[in-house]
Amino acid sequence: MSAPVVQGWCPGAHRPMMSGDGLVVRVRPRLARLDAQQALGLCELAERFGNGTIDLTNRANLQLRGVQEADHQSLLAELSALNLLDAEPGIEVRRNILVSPLYQAGDLTARLTQELIDRLAELPALPAKFGFAVDTGPERLLAADSADIRLETSPDGLILRADGAETGRPVTEDEAVDKLIALARWFAGNHTTATRRMARTVAATDLPRDWLGAAPGPVGDPLMPGPCALGVFYGAAFGQLPGRKLRDLIESSGASALRVTPWRLILLEAGVALSTSDFVTDGTDPLMTTDACPGAPFCPQAQAETRDVARALAPHISGSLHVSGCAKGCARMGPAEVTLIGDNGRFDLVKQGRAGDEPCQRGLTKETLMTMDFT
Repeated sequence: MSAPVVQGWCPGAHRPMMSGDGLVVRVRPRLARLDAQQALGLCELAERFGNGTIDLTNRANLQLRGVQEADHQSLLAELSALNLLDAEPGIEVRRNILVSPLYQAGDLTARLTQELIDRLAELPALPAKFGFAVDTGPERLLAADSADIRLETSPDGLILRADGAETGRPVTEDEAVDKLIALARWFAGNHTTATRRMARTVAATDLPRDWLGAAPGPVGDPLMPGPCALGVFYGAAFGQLPGRKLRDLIESSGASALRVTPWRLILLEAGVALSTSDFVTDGTDPLMTTDACPGAPFCPQAQAETRDVARALAPHISGSLHVSGCAKGCARMGPAEVTLIGDNGRFDLVKQGRAGDEPCQRGLTKETLMTMDFT
């Protein structure tokens, strides 16, 4: 099996990435939210310019797939009309911000996120995947998700924490984004080509002591499909949102907006709960613990089809399942109880590990996998 090519950057709207079925065009929702008009417009654009689906990424972004190069500029104009596009490509690249999805309009999380968005131009040059998390609700919900600089709450108030450091620095709301920019500048002056994320830089270079000392608050329970105070959560198998089905769900539920999360969950604000077979409504559904990339033929690096295998195996595996088209493991960075890696139309098996780990078995067919006991 040839080694997969690691791009080192993520697609954007201005700078899409070519895949097996056309361009991948990423949309970064501001404050992790699209109002109903924007969400319905994006569904229409997925039908008109893409393959009809919208991908929800593990960075809480949305992607249109299958866009033809000749249509890219027309799509950008439509995204701009929906106010889903930064006019300046450099700002779009920096807007890698995870937001705890249970914020209320105008609360601390919303205020901090908006100030960070407004001041992105003040950041130094940073690696393409460098990101931020605003996790300032009563309990932390983004602790396990990828971010390099974190705004969090502690028992004593707001803190700023470098990823990889167990403790952070107490800050007031007024100074929080100033200090965040200062920490980004410290990183920019200390990272190397081998340490392009904060956690690796912190492991290699001691943080100044004044950035440490305040422990973050407790981690909350994972969110699940179902009603909440803000509306209703629905799960998306493999993070895939069928455009027409999503449009129907938004319209039928009366939702006022859509919020995105990094956990294959969408929140329909103020929407009524509906029974649907097109989205996951039961938190015990095995698809909620199953990750699978688009696979072949949609990704040129994938060496096997993935999602049909994942759907077939998910009910038979206790715990998490990751089916990856290649050893990059784009759909899941962390370990899973069972990981399958495509290899020339077959699969290699890793238990309790990641896609890049050494397999314990190789060359397995789908038929063989269906007869195996993975315990």
